[in-house]
Amino acid sequence: MKSSKAFAVALALAAAAATHAKAHHSGSMFDPSRTETVQGTVRAFNWTNPHVNVEVIAEPEAGKAPQLWTLEASSPGVMGRSGWTKRSLNPGDRVTVTFSPLRDGGLGGSLRKVQLPDGKVLTWSTSYSPAADAKP
Repeated sequence: MKSSKAFAVALALAAAAATHAKAHHSGSMFDPSRTETVQGTVRAFNWTNPHVNVEVIAEPEAGKAPQLWTLEASSPGVMGRSGWTKRSLNPGDRVTVTFSPLRDGGLGGSLRKVQLPDGKVLTWSTSYSPAADAKP
């Protein structure tokens, strides 16, 4: 009887943890059917788990105040496999960012690509296969 009760409690905790993990990795706050592009200056580039993010101060339109955009990407591991490093962007870099915006209209989104002034384009992909790294 005790082991059945312990098993039920463990199962309930595991289910709660799985639900939390799935909710954390949900992208439902972003609108993947739309993309927006903003030009500006990198304020911060945070190479941290669980998600890399970049803060960009957008160049204001005439008569408007600058806007601070916070854009989320994937984990450092996924970004690294796509060619990014913790030094890919630096504060002060002038960039053009393309992203899927937040559904609520806030100043944020899911980062899709970054173009640097020299024309270099940084993107990332979640379509990673560990087999691609296997050595023959």
